[in-house]
Amino acid sequence: MLKRLLIVLAACFLMGMGLALYAYLEARRDPVVREASVSLPGWPAGSAPVRVALISDIHIGGVAMSPERLTRIVAQINALKPDLVMIAGDFISGHAKGSAARTGPPMVAPLAGLKAPFGVVAALGNHDHWTGPAEVAALLGRAGIAVVENGAVERGPLVIGDDFSRHADVRATHAAMRPLGGARVMLTHSPDIAPNLPADIALLFTGHTHCGQVVLPLYGPLVSVSRYGERYRCGIRREGGRTVVTTAGLGTSGGPFRLGAPPDLWLLNLGP
Repeated sequence: MLKRLLIVLAACFLMGMGLALYAYLEARRDPVVREASVSLPGWPAGSAPVRVALISDIHIGGVAMSPERLTRIVAQINALKPDLVMIAGDFISGHAKGSAARTGPPMVAPLAGLKAPFGVVAALGNHDHWTGPAEVAALLGRAGIAVVENGAVERGPLVIGDDFSRHADVRATHAAMRPLGGARVMLTHSPDIAPNLPADIALLFTGHTHCGQVVLPLYGPLVSVSRYGERYRCGIRREGGRTVVTTAGLGTSGGPFRLGAPPDLWLLNLGP
């Protein structure tokens, strides 16, 4: 009886170790490329469609995201030939105040390699605000990335702050957007601002949820970081005239593991 029990325990241990190894390797794999097309109201007459690459949650400094892996992902993005790259926050791993100045610099060289005719724009995430938002913004500036919080840029996309960290100001962002022409798109970190957006915002790009990061069969995600649960957890959600796109992100938080929620990036064709 004891021998059988030991065999069962050993088998369970080996299965657990195998699952942990798989989840670790899944967290460090090349991101899955997901594609979609979205029609936007207010598209300027005669303007060509725009290909946008959306990524988020790099979490540099974590076990799952090394500069070498980020460099490989940048090459993958460049091979897709996007017109514009948008990054939905959480560049830094961890929570310690002031740690961005120490953990962030290795991401500068890889991100500086992003190539897109309309450039790269970004919003900060909750980890960026916790670890040093000014330092993160300065590092992104060195990489040639525009950080626009609660304001607007005249590339068509609109960048705002992170709702999770209580930094988003939708009214200020909307006001900054009014004088600019073109279709209206918002980029933020957490998808939880979606239900409160003005009616004329037809498209929202977000990250933050990691699509659950560890999603168990029959149970679902171990942790939910959205107050709306499954509503905006992952992928595309269409509600009336609005589309919300939530990417799974590239890195991890709380452990270098992914299960049932592989890292991904979105290639979105936007047009009239």
